[in-house]
This record gives sequence, C-alpha cells and structure tokens, in this order.
Amino acid sequence: MMTLGCPKNRVDSEVMLGTLKHRGYTLVQEPSEAQVIVVNTCAFIGPAKQESVDSILEMAELKKTGSCSTLVVTGCLSQRYGEELAKEMPEVDHFLGTSAYAQIGDLLAAEASPRQVIPDPDYIHDANTPRVNSMPKYTAYLKVSEGCDNACAFCIIPTLRGGQRSRTIDDIVIEAKRLADSGVQELNLVAQDLTAYGHDLPGKPKLHDLLKALAQVDVRWIRLHYAYPRVFPDELIDVMASEPKIARYLDMPVQHVSDKLLLSMKRGRNSEFLKGLLTKLRERVPGLVMRTSLIVGLPGETEEDFEMLKEFVKTQRFERLGVFQYSDEEGTAAFDLPDKVPQKTIERRWREVMAIQKRINREQNKKLVGKRLEVLVEGPAPETEHLLVGRHQGQAPEIDGLVYINDGLAYPGELVTVEVTEAHDYDLVARVVERPDPKQRQHVARDAHPAPVPVVQMPRPTTRME
Repeated sequence: MMTLGCPKNRVDSEVMLGTLKHRGYTLVQEPSEAQVIVVNTCAFIGPAKQESVDSILEMAELKKTGSCSTLVVTGCLSQRYGEELAKEMPEVDHFLGTSAYAQIGDLLAAEASPRQVIPDPDYIHDANTPRVNSMPKYTAYLKVSEGCDNACAFCIIPTLRGGQRSRTIDDIVIEAKRLADSGVQELNLVAQDLTAYGHDLPGKPKLHDLLKALAQVDVRWIRLHYAYPRVFPDELIDVMASEPKIARYLDMPVQHVSDKLLLSMKRGRNSEFLKGLLTKLRERVPGLVMRTSLIVGLPGETEEDFEMLKEFVKTQRFERLGVFQYSDEEGTAAFDLPDKVPQKTIERRWREVMAIQKRINREQNKKLVGKRLEVLVEGPAPETEHLLVGRHQGQAPEIDGLVYINDGLAYPGELVTVEVTEAHDYDLVARVVERPDPKQRQHVARDAHPAPVPVVQMPRPTTRME
C-alpha cells in the first residue's frame, strides 16, 4: 500500500488494509514482494497530481520485474480522472474512487470485476470497519467526518470527497477506545472541516461535545487538525482551555489576511474576524501552539496584498506555518479568476514568507532552552541509534519538528520529561530528566529496544521547509 497526500488519505489506506487483512491477505513491507499493489493517490494541487502519476508508473514497473500481478489505483486522482487514466494507463488493473474503499476486497476476489469503480463520494467508515493503524503503535489519526460543505475558490476537495458526512459521537468513541486499548497515547483528529463536525447529524452535536466524550478515553493527547476558522464557538475554546487531554495545539488554516483575497477565496470571514479569533485563542488557551496554512499567488494577489501577508506573519508569530504556492486547478472558481500571478513571482513570495517563518521558529525554539517538556518518545533517530527522537504536545506527527534526545533512555511510546539543551530552526535537543514509574510503563509498546544513549552533541541541523 503506497499512500500519498494527507492524513485523511492515510486513514482511507488503513481501512483498505484492514478490509484486505480481514479477507485473508498478508501485508508486506516491500512493494517488490507484493502480488497486489495499491496506490492511494492525491489530486489536491498540480505537484500532488504529478507525484501520484510518477508513483503509479513506478509501481507499474514491478508488474514487469517483481511479483506484482495486480495494480490498483485509488483515491482523489482516480475520482477526478478515472476515465482518462484508464485510457492512458493500461498497466493499471483497477481504478477506485474515494467512496469505493470498502469494495476493494470484493473487487479483488471477483473473477470478472469492473476496471473502474468510481461512485459519487458518499462513503465514510465506522467503528465496525476493519482498520490497520499504519502509524507507530502509540499514535493514530482518527477521522471524525468526511467531505466538505464549504466552497473555497481554490479547492477541488468538495468535488472529490463530496459533502460533509459526520460520524456519530458514540461511533467515534468506540474506535478511540479500541485504539487506546491497542497502546495509542495520542489521537490526531482529522476531517476536511473539523469545526463543522456534527452539523449534518440529528440533534446537530458540536465539536466541543465530541471532545468532552473523547476526553473520557484513556489517552494522553487529543490533537486538533484542519479546524476551519469560520465557525469557532466559545464553548469549543472553553473545552480546549479546560480539558488537560486536549493538546495545546491547533491547526487552523487562515489562507490569507487581505480582505480582497479572502473574498476571492470565498472563505466567509474577513481579516478583522480572523485576527480577533487568534487573539481570543491566545488569551484563553495559555501555551497554545498555533499551526496555520497560507496561500501565495492567488489570482489578483498584488505586492500590496503580499506585503500585508508578510506583516501578518511577523505580527502573529505562528509556531508552525505551511505555505502553499497557488495551483490553478480546473473545476475550481479560482481557475476562472483574472490577473494570474506569474509562477516565478509565486515562488519568490513563497521563499520570502518561509524565510520569515524560519527566523520566527528559531527564536521561539531558543526560548525553550532550559525548559522542561513532556515528550512522547518515538524511538531511535533515523540518522543514528545513538539518539532518540520524540515530540512534545506542540509537535504534530509527520509535519512538525522533533525533539532529539542525546542523554537518557526511554522506550518507544513512553512519555518522559526532558530538559531542552539546544534549539535549532525546527528541532530541539534535550536530555531525559524523568521517566514514568514502572506501573505506568506497563502499557508502553516495546517493539524496539532503544540503546543507551551517550552524552554526545549530535543534533540534526535541519533545512526542512514547512
């Protein structure tokens, strides 16, 4: 299973893996060993589409050189371009859309099955659906809804994923408890629009109702991703501030600060509202780590708009920032907007914002030197077994920096207290000062045996651009 794109796509892959494992398939790590290869694609922007096509062609080569006999392409690229891909890629056996995941077992078992299964997007898994957690044992993504009812001008996702479909609170809690029982310490809530959770359900439960229920589950951190800022009630902020299991972390994409561009984007809120919400969150949730996403180069973005955006980044000082270069996507409202921004200008603006954010990151990390943090240990560092890596609650998996531990011993999945000794652009270096007592360690995953770590200065100088 090759998964491209966002964590929501990863959950879809995990559902397919669970379905196939339930059917008796054996999962292997290396594509060269697989008889069936599934490529779960992304089609959000141009570079993602190209990566998906390249990955499909790479896996198709294994039908010639490896043991692969069946190649399946799923996900957003199939949903968007299924018919065209079927004509252009004869080496692919099946194309499944974003609502056909549950059918993959039947498709592979049938002697004669359709090459394309691309229904209208209306599916979402539930707690009874088999699922294989592909993340390390101590962390997992939890998809609480699928689809989106917004109509952002730059975004093709509602076309590919359909309208909002929320799972019930009871159903989500059942899955969360199952994950906790398997050793998960950290639940990362994902959706296309997390703050819209529940508006499509009977009784219209809200995200804060879901969080109160999830707080009763035996995990340490519950992290919020993809929180659309248009609707952000005080009750949600109250739960974030008062419930210790809700990580002091919020991923809330604002996209821009120019009122003209926010209107063009059809974001539904202006800069005054966004700035007021950010101020309220900072004031009422002490220690909150904010991640946001911005877009540079939307048609009509002038240098004046861009300077406004840079000043916004300097003033708000987000702890985490992702910047997208605008991609002109057919089928979106922005595709028809006039005043396109040249690609070289888009790239320059991206570099300028990232340079500002890099300085902010280093300055904020320096303030953590000498401080003590609770860290979820991930295991030996990829670069060397003489270092451990972990994350504090202000660092989300896969997208944020890491804490490199160069003094101490801990097991993967263990929550330890560290003291920060060095700061870098995105990462921290620290030493272990306290571990949980043996009774608290009994649920820790011990799949790997971390080696004792000598006191050596081996921080990783990162050049990662978020």
